[in-house]
Amino acid sequence: MNHLSRLGTPILLLSLSLPAVLSSCTAKEPDLVLLCGSSFVEPTREICREFEKATGAHVETTIAGSEDFLPQVKTKSVGDILVTHDPYLDYTKKAGALADSVQVGFVAPVLVVAKGNPKGIRSLEDLARPGIKVALSDPKYSTCGEMVARLLKKKGIYDAVMKNVGNRLTKGHSRLGTLLVTGVVDAVVMWNGVAWLFRKKTQIVPTPYEYDHEIRVHVIGLNYSKHPELMKRFMEIAKKVGPKAFASHGYVK
Repeated sequence: MNHLSRLGTPILLLSLSLPAVLSSCTAKEPDLVLLCGSSFVEPTREICREFEKATGAHVETTIAGSEDFLPQVKTKSVGDILVTHDPYLDYTKKAGALADSVQVGFVAPVLVVAKGNPKGIRSLEDLARPGIKVALSDPKYSTCGEMVARLLKKKGIYDAVMKNVGNRLTKGHSRLGTLLVTGVVDAVVMWNGVAWLFRKKTQIVPTPYEYDHEIRVHVIGLNYSKHPELMKRFMEIAKKVGPKAFASHGYVK
């Protein structure tokens, strides 16, 4: 499995698992079943609201890691729509399950500091400054961590930054946000969509995109949909409102 399969955010899955269960218990039979990667719930809800308003149809959303949906896509057993990230569009094509797709955003690492940027951090290079307290995601468990580590090494500042990280390599991006908003650290690098969740007490420092690859987010129509006409209508609406919805939740690079 490609290392990008680790991109899903477990803490979002935990916090949003209840709505997923509730949606499956509604009395009305769903018109569409949407398989939603756990990092993309909020912007996907905006698309679903537009679809339901336009059609009167009911969407049931199942939330999990993208890797958890892959067996269902390969066997063409469950789902009409899939919201996921690279490389799962390629996996869907390989499974012969692709009807249509639209790119709606990007998952990207972003440099995040406390509101007002009290330490004056303007770039990744500033994370190497003596006395700056930093937290990063652990490359052993995180695609974001891998991308950041490679870039820091390319810039020749990896060792200096890691001195400022100390023992603050984390598994979860929510942990990075908590360390930042509680003042334990001065800066973190986390996924853009997770940074959006902490936006009231933090701010993203604009930096050039220098990572060696990009991770796109896709809404995918599945060709084994039990409701192909509604699936096509959903895709039309996703193409119209999806990029704006995802951008408004921080999924840009």
